[in-house]
Amino acid sequence: MHGPAVVTWLLAALTAASGLYCLTRLRSPVTVCAPPGAGAGSRPARESDATEALMGLGMAGMALWPTALWGWLYGLVALALLAAVARPGPAGPRVHRLHHGIGALAMTYMALAMADAMAGGGSGGPVPAHHHGGPVGLPLLTGALLVYFGCYTLWTGSRLLTVSGGAVGAAPGGGRSAGVSRACRLAMGVGMFAMLLSM
Repeated sequence: MHGPAVVTWLLAALTAASGLYCLTRLRSPVTVCAPPGAGAGSRPARESDATEALMGLGMAGMALWPTALWGWLYGLVALALLAAVARPGPAGPRVHRLHHGIGALAMTYMALAMADAMAGGGSGGPVPAHHHGGPVGLPLLTGALLVYFGCYTLWTGSRLLTVSGGAVGAAPGGGRSAGVSRACRLAMGVGMFAMLLSM
């Protein structure tokens, strides 16, 4: 990533915390991170938590240690998610998988573009300093992804502001947990937007 190292470390901390939170939800008997149409603790809900944990932790790793390996890893994740979208089922989980599929494709694109830029003389260590002058990747594709994740971040933020205090599912205090889950999604959206903006 471009920019000061402290910004990179803060972004990594934010996305890692979001990923770890979603990881802890997998151990909870009631899952409140479920996509629309999925019951608490159901298979789509667990799948959503696992995917969001993978995305958050992967974003943190990619921010600190850009390498083409992330591109291949998230390319496979994107293929699996997009194949799952093609299967028949409730619309809510399919839309959620599509969003994560787009996110995984964006991470594949960023990882391969950054690795290509670093191949000309950048370091391979944590938080590398890029010395090239122009933008990394394809400006049109980067711009389209910026618009998508910018709109997603605004939409998620507006939903976070309207979270009611009522319980979600059967868990006491579920409204608070739902708010934290939305805050984690907002953090990951902001992280994706920031990573794209730094290219």
